[in-house]
Amino acid sequence: MTESEVARIAAATLTRVGTDVGRPILVLHGGGGPFTVAPIVARYSSSHPVFAPTLPGWNGTARPEAADSVPTLARGYLDALVAEGLRDVLVIGSSMGGWMAVEMAAIAGAEEGYADVIAGIAVIDGTGIEVDGETIADVFSLDARGLAEVAWFDPERGYRGPSAFTPAQLAAQRANQETMRAIAGDPFMYNPTLASRLESITVPTSVVWGEGDAVVTPAYGRALATAIPGSDFALIARAGHLPQLERPEALWAILDGFVSTVRSAEPRRSA
Repeated sequence: MTESEVARIAAATLTRVGTDVGRPILVLHGGGGPFTVAPIVARYSSSHPVFAPTLPGWNGTARPEAADSVPTLARGYLDALVAEGLRDVLVIGSSMGGWMAVEMAAIAGAEEGYADVIAGIAVIDGTGIEVDGETIADVFSLDARGLAEVAWFDPERGYRGPSAFTPAQLAAQRANQETMRAIAGDPFMYNPTLASRLESITVPTSVVWGEGDAVVTPAYGRALATAIPGSDFALIARAGHLPQLERPEALWAILDGFVSTVRSAEPRRSA
C-alpha cells in the first residue's frame, strides 16, 4: 500500500455536509473519534462546506498498512484535498487532529504542490511536538476514571464507566485505542521532526486550550503557539482537553472570530 493509496482512502472520507458555498472547513478528530468534534461540525455546517472524516481505522473503518503515522495521514489528507480540487481550506483539529492540522500546514508551507490549499488552522488542545518539562499524559494506561480525571475540568461530567456501554461499544473503543496507539504511540503523541519545521507555517493559526487540560497542559499549548510564527493563543476557563464538549459557547467566542478573520486574510509569507 503506497502513500498515494493513503490519499485515495483519505479522499473517500471527505464527505461534505453543510452548504455548497463558502470557505471549506476540514474538521479532524482525535483519539476519541468523530463524536468528539460533532459540535464543531454542527456549528459551521450551516454556513460552510464542512468535511469531517472518520480517520482511517476509527469506528471500524479500514486503515491501510501505510497509514502508520500522523504525518503520513496529514500528507494523505493534503493530497486528497488537492485531488478533490479543494483550495483555501480552514483546518480545525482537536487533540491528535490538531497535531495533524499542524503537520498539514508545515508540509504545505515548505513543499511545492500545495500552494493555497490551506487557508489557516485552528488547533484545539493538540499534541505533536516535544516540549521540555511538559509530559503528555499516557492515555493508553488509564482506565475510564483516570481518563476523565486528565481530560475534563469536571471529571464527574466526563466519566462514563464500562457499564454505560454495550459490549459492542466497548469493543469499538478498544479498537479505536489500538488504532491511535499504532498511529500516534511511537514516539508517544509527537513527531521528533515537527518542532523544527513549524517555522514553515505561513497561514493564520489559532491555538486554543482548556485551562484544566492535564493530557497536554496549557504550558504545552503556549509553547506550541510560540513556536508557530504569528499564531494566537487563547485559554478557555473551566474546560479540559475537549472544550467543544465541556464549554462549547466559550470555544465559539474564540473560534467564530478566527473563522471570520481567516475568511479575508492573506497568507503570511516567509521573508
